[in-house]
Amino acid sequence: MTKAPTSKSRKTAAAKAAPTERFDIHQHVTDQIIKALEVGTKPWEQPWRSAGGSLRPLRYNGEPYRGINVVMLWGAIQERGFVSPYWMTFQQALELGGSVRKGERGSKVVKAGQSVFGDQDAPDQSDGEDGVSVRRWLKAYTVFNSEQIDGLPERYSVKAAEPGPLPERIAAADAFFANIPAKVINTGDRAFYRISTDDIHMPPLELFSDAEHHAATLAHELIHWTRHPDRLDRDFGRKAFGDEGYAKEECCAELGAAFVGAILGLRPSHIEDHAAYIGSWLKVLKDDKRFIFTAAGHAQRAIDLLESYQPGAALADADGASAQEAAA
Repeated sequence: MTKAPTSKSRKTAAAKAAPTERFDIHQHVTDQIIKALEVGTKPWEQPWRSAGGSLRPLRYNGEPYRGINVVMLWGAIQERGFVSPYWMTFQQALELGGSVRKGERGSKVVKAGQSVFGDQDAPDQSDGEDGVSVRRWLKAYTVFNSEQIDGLPERYSVKAAEPGPLPERIAAADAFFANIPAKVINTGDRAFYRISTDDIHMPPLELFSDAEHHAATLAHELIHWTRHPDRLDRDFGRKAFGDEGYAKEECCAELGAAFVGAILGLRPSHIEDHAAYIGSWLKVLKDDKRFIFTAAGHAQRAIDLLESYQPGAALADADGASAQEAAA
C-alpha cells in the first residue's frame, strides 16, 4: 500500500521544485537610484555632516572604495545618516574584535572579476583565439558601517565634522587642477568642453557665486575632457544636444565630478537646471538597468586619469577594477 504524502512532504517537494529567484544586483542598485532621483535627490551628493574626515567610503583598512561601490555606499549614507566612512564585512568586524549589533541591516557592495574558459571548459561560449572565452561577473556581498558595530578599535569612532576652511580646500583644488594638462579658456558666461578644439571654456571666477562652485564646475568639465579620443575615447553615441548619448555623458560627468569633490573636499552640486537633468537620467536608468554601473566605471577611469597627472601618482591598472565597471 502506497503511503499518502503528508502536508509537510508536499510543501518540501514544492519548495524543491520552485525555482530560486536570483538576486539582480543591477536592478537593485538602479531601483535605489531611481527612487532617490524621483524625489529630487542625487544620491551621490553628500551632506557635510557625513564627512567624518573623508567624503569617500573606506574599507576597514582605510582603502577607498571605487566605482559603483562609491555610489552605492553614498546612497546608504544618505538614506541612513551615517557619519563614519568605514565599512566592513561581518567577518572583518569579528577579526577586529567587534560585533555587528543584533538587528542591524547591512548594505550591498559588489566585487568584479572575470573567468577564463578554454574550449573544453565552455565549448559553446568561446569567442576568443583558440576557443578561449572570458566571462565577466559581479558578485554582491554585504558590508556594515562601523556605527553599526560594537567593540571596534578607537580609530573607527568618527564624529560629525565640518569641512576645513574654504581657502585651504580651494588651494588644494587649484593645485590639483593645475597639474592637469587641459587647455582652459576663461571667458564668456557658459561652461563647456568642446571636443573639436579640445578645450574647456569657463566663465571668469567672479561670475560664480563662490570659488567652490567654480571648482566643482571645472571638475565636471574636466571629466568631459577625459573623453577625447587621445585620452579615454569615451563615446555614448551622442549626436545632438539633449539626446540619450548626451544624457549618458552628463551622468558620467556628474559622477566623476562628485568623485573629484570627495577627493578634494568640495560640494559636487553645480548644475542649475536640476530638474531637467534628473528627468533625462531617469529615462536612461529606466531603459537600461546596467547603465549606472557602466557610468560609474567610466567616471572612475576618468578620475584615475586625472589623478595620474598629480605628483607621485602611479597610473591605474587598466586591467584592474575600474576596467571592470565596478571596482569593489
